[in-house]
Amino acid sequence: MKKLAIQLLSAYLFFFGLPMVVSASEPDTEAVAQEHAETKFDAGKMITEHIADAHGWHLWGHTEVPLPIIVYSKDKGLDVFSSARFEHGHKTYNGYMLHNNKIVVVNELESVDAHEATINEEATKNIYDFSITKNVFALLVSLVIMFFLFTTAAKAYHTNKGKAPKGLQSLLEPIIIFVRDDIAKASIGPKYKKYLPYLLTAFFFIWINNLLGLVPLIPGGANLTGNIAVTMALAVMTFLITVFSANKNYWHHIFAMPGVPVWVLVLLTPIEILGLFLRPFVLMIRLFANITAGHIIALSFVSLIFIFGEMNAGLGAGIGVVSLAFMVFMTCLELLVAFLQAYVFTLLSAIYIGAAVEEHHHDTPHHDAKVEEALIV
Repeated sequence: MKKLAIQLLSAYLFFFGLPMVVSASEPDTEAVAQEHAETKFDAGKMITEHIADAHGWHLWGHTEVPLPIIVYSKDKGLDVFSSARFEHGHKTYNGYMLHNNKIVVVNELESVDAHEATINEEATKNIYDFSITKNVFALLVSLVIMFFLFTTAAKAYHTNKGKAPKGLQSLLEPIIIFVRDDIAKASIGPKYKKYLPYLLTAFFFIWINNLLGLVPLIPGGANLTGNIAVTMALAVMTFLITVFSANKNYWHHIFAMPGVPVWVLVLLTPIEILGLFLRPFVLMIRLFANITAGHIIALSFVSLIFIFGEMNAGLGAGIGVVSLAFMVFMTCLELLVAFLQAYVFTLLSAIYIGAAVEEHHHDTPHHDAKVEEALIV
């Protein structure tokens, strides 16, 4: 497996990394250099670019690791090339260009200045973009890491059966037991084994990607769990598992709460139905907002250095020391938040599933209390 990974990485660097090295070594044109020299530091733009998805992995200055552009058009068919061809968005290539970080079709087939190209709106509507963006690449990296962790731990359990865990197995076992006993078993009950694989996958997926987002170098630095599409996909999976696992007792409580007068059901039933869809919505927004907010705060401290540096060089140096101290504090805090958000998402998912598969109604507000506790966290 390691040999295959090295081969795939080598092939990627050869086909898509070589153009990046060439384009990064070329100096910018005088017009672009003058434009950057005259432009003041824009903190909002810098933060937005770092937390948003992109077709290249920015390193420093005008150097970035390009990613594959895969575009299918009804007129031109399939096109596969490196994002380095766009020269950081300043050039068109083969009738395409980057506009607001999206692939659009232009009328000029030859390579021209992107600022002078004209967008073909009709043709742009008929293209399908399957490009490997920064978030997609980070997603693939996290899947490889998870596959390696799980297969290594499973092999260790098989080899060291009946023996004390060691190595990577000893690191993962407390976390797996924690998810099994304190989340799955406590929230779902006797039927927890059926849903444990999903809960473990969701927990490790969110946790690993949260940690990767704190690493400034490739393959870290992507804001994957701060992408609304990713959090929506996770929330939808929890919603589908909850709905398709729900028993008749659950649906009876949704549409006709036992012991409630009929005239109250006219108001209560729509609220219960609305709550059915609000739960995954809360899961989606909670994870997205907390992770994105952490990145924005850290980048804001970095921006203060440049903002005060433009005002006064000495003041910028002093602010730099303070900002660095706050960044170290925020990074340590984000390490806790990375685990906490994975825990909260997994716990709420387990509570929703547990409420759907519960056979008998309990008078004690067991699940409601856990939901309130998780929401407070």
